[in-house]
Amino acid sequence: QKDLLNIVYLCRHYGLNEAANYWEQVIFLNEWQKSRISKLVIETFFGTVSSKKIVILGFSFKSNTNDTRYSPSISIAKDLMENGANLFIHDPKVTREQISDSLDKQNEQINSTAQNSWHFEKDLNLIFKDAEAILILTEWQEYSSLNWKDISDLMRKPAWVFDTRGIICDSDLSETQLNFWKIGRGIIRDN
Repeated sequence: QKDLLNIVYLCRHYGLNEAANYWEQVIFLNEWQKSRISKLVIETFFGTVSSKKIVILGFSFKSNTNDTRYSPSISIAKDLMENGANLFIHDPKVTREQISDSLDKQNEQINSTAQNSWHFEKDLNLIFKDAEAILILTEWQEYSSLNWKDISDLMRKPAWVFDTRGIICDSDLSETQLNFWKIGRGIIRDN
């Protein structure tokens, strides 16, 4: 987003208003997409994620970095916390302190019931126990090679996987009891 904002600024500076308007629309579309994902998760659970354990895989804005600036994970996490979800967050490079800085800034703007509704977990072997949903928000290599059969066995049913990065092969979930939604494809399997 910071790059797009710079492009908009430069286009406006040089009088390229049509180009600036185009790139602003890309920013608006990206914002809509973040809101769309959190709404999709909430609607999947019949309008409430209150007290649901939701695992967020990836908090950085892209893989192979610990940069969280403008990360979609921040607004998606905020929306889910506002709706009462218990978030368990994993990222290979982002620290608990970075997540706290990002979410606590958000929590200052929302009601206090969202405080402490997220947890940081470095161990992928522990994070999935009794989870009701998994959201893949950053395309880390570690997430594309997870053992979904073992994960399915740990989760509370009915369980969902939301792949917002398109890194999971449909066949990887074939022997699981997981419901599956994938960006660009919608619901692939609804058990």
